[in-house]
Amino acid sequence: MKHIDLNCDMGESFGAYTIGMDTEVMNHITSANIACGFHAGDPLVMDKTVKLAQQKKVGIGAHPGYPDLLGFGRRHMACLETEIQQYVIYQVGGLQGFCRAYGAKMQHVKPHGALYLDAVENDTVARGVADGILAVDPDLLFVALAGKKGETMRRMGAQTGLKVVYEAFPDRAYTPEGTLVSRKHPGAVISDPDEVARRALDMANGYVIAIDGTRIDLEVHSLCVHGDNPAAVDLVKNIRQTLEASGIRVIPMGETSP
Repeated sequence: MKHIDLNCDMGESFGAYTIGMDTEVMNHITSANIACGFHAGDPLVMDKTVKLAQQKKVGIGAHPGYPDLLGFGRRHMACLETEIQQYVIYQVGGLQGFCRAYGAKMQHVKPHGALYLDAVENDTVARGVADGILAVDPDLLFVALAGKKGETMRRMGAQTGLKVVYEAFPDRAYTPEGTLVSRKHPGAVISDPDEVARRALDMANGYVIAIDGTRIDLEVHSLCVHGDNPAAVDLVKNIRQTLEASGIRVIPMGETSP
């Protein structure tokens, strides 16, 4: 039987501000990428989200980003490789502390926003992220973009000895080159539950259709839905139902990685 992970960005509230519907979404996903305070989240939110994931038996991962709280981590920053490594160590280590406090095991690390996009294109950024993960725990999974455009992340993960998990984004439009369409363009974020579920099934079967109709072949271990998508609850629920109805098991990425 085929199997795949369904992950979502979680814990992105901050102080008095609530972002996303974590409690509802957590009922349908198998892995959670938890913000670590640089782009979103704070100690109280991190604490609450780790406990919720543990309660729901959802795999726990750190979601480190650039130190860009005002820009939600979506603004690109010029950083040295050592700075990126230290940013990742700081954030992953912080979330690991909450995991240890509750006897939970951290499963993976997935960069957020601009840090992720820069790691796709830039050896220095990808190496800084990988080295940061390695410094904290070499057994953590490194989540990277599926397809040819994710080669830089996958190569840097492999060079550092990390196990790499390939992910795709059913709620995001793809360019013919295999990258995500910029959020600045209309249609970059897809919110129709039926369309997203169809795309998720395509990805589980090894491909995605780009905005110009090009078929892009992908090896996918995990599917990501963005937690700040207003339709996130309906999306993850519909994706999981569609996959399972098609005979595909939905299980944490720790069980789907190669």
